[in-house]
Amino acid sequence: MKRLEWYMARRYLASRRKGRFVSLITLIAVGGIFLGVMALITVIAVMAGLQEDLRDRILGTNPHVYVFEQGASFRLGGWERVAGAIDTFPEVRATAPYVVSHVAAMRQDNLYMQPGRVLGILPGAGREPLSLVDEQIQEGELSFRTGSSLPGALVGYRLAAHLSLLPGDTLLVLSMENIRAEPTVSGGLMPAMRQFEVAGTFDTGMYEYDAVDIYVPMAAAQDLLGLPEDTVSGILVNLHDPDQAREVGPRLAEAAGWEYITQDWMSMNAALFSALRLEKIAMGVILFLIVVVAAFNIVSTLVMVVADKTREIGILKSMGMTDGMVLRIFMLQGLAVGIIGTVLGGIGGWLLVTLVDRYELIKLEAQVYFIDTLPVSIQPLDIGLILVGSVLISFLATIYPARQAARLVPVEAIRHE
Repeated sequence: MKRLEWYMARRYLASRRKGRFVSLITLIAVGGIFLGVMALITVIAVMAGLQEDLRDRILGTNPHVYVFEQGASFRLGGWERVAGAIDTFPEVRATAPYVVSHVAAMRQDNLYMQPGRVLGILPGAGREPLSLVDEQIQEGELSFRTGSSLPGALVGYRLAAHLSLLPGDTLLVLSMENIRAEPTVSGGLMPAMRQFEVAGTFDTGMYEYDAVDIYVPMAAAQDLLGLPEDTVSGILVNLHDPDQAREVGPRLAEAAGWEYITQDWMSMNAALFSALRLEKIAMGVILFLIVVVAAFNIVSTLVMVVADKTREIGILKSMGMTDGMVLRIFMLQGLAVGIIGTVLGGIGGWLLVTLVDRYELIKLEAQVYFIDTLPVSIQPLDIGLILVGSVLISFLATIYPARQAARLVPVEAIRHE
């Protein structure tokens, strides 16, 4: 009997006698499901890719946890003791000191200035690199070595482009965090100024960092700010699991001492990731409505088939076909439309996402989105939910017209014109 029901459902699905319009509506229903699923998979993959890409780039440039001294204006003394206390935690992968200062940067022979951020680092201080630049220095791709007596500086390639800097050029840095009073007639205040030789440029892939960051040796940054050798701005900490940063951070501060506080990468970027999650949910809901609209096409298709085949249904029921069998015929027909459209949409979405990822088809404005191209990521759970949800909606859409067909009275159905 089940074979008969499937045969009848297939026959009605591809009906040709007096039913070309019905067949066209069937194709439209399949097309609606196909477009809805493909669009939904593509958008969800893009949003997931954007989240993953931003996360990877942020973690590639920033540590998982920062440790600071409370009320010390980014001054942390005796950093080796603090780093040693933090290193005892099993969750900690590596620690290193750093010095940071917001500065104005310019070529020595050019009055054009750009805001920048000097980062003093100590390559090799941690058990492993804590940033992409630190890793490239340790691997020999970048170096602070210069051809003069000036300390070397590694400049973000976008900042270097803005200032027309090339390796070997002299970079002048002015910091307002180490101001001194000059014995002049005006009694003016002078910022600390230091010269660096551009030893190279780096590219993190994040406009926010490549347009401002200047990496220099730790000692040179301490000299710029007038800090003693054992004083830094804070301690950088990387964990084995970055997602534990919010939980582990307070414990690190407690181990270091009551005067220390921590900030984790998740809290510092919470607004950005929250906005991305909200946008992903909103886009998913909006595009899922396309699938719902397409499901109404299934309803209209089955209603028209029932109207077109009323007499045939009456004859079949008079020959012994039960209400349950008629119900299953039309449910199978609608479910077939939903499954075909969902499968085709899944394949189309996967192909589109693969093309966008492989050939970087969509370019972005880096100054606005922090990244140059649109990233994508196919998450099996997201895809599974989309496919199952689409088939489920298609199945629910079959219930009303299938029940209407099952309720037909054989005598009245046969008399139907």
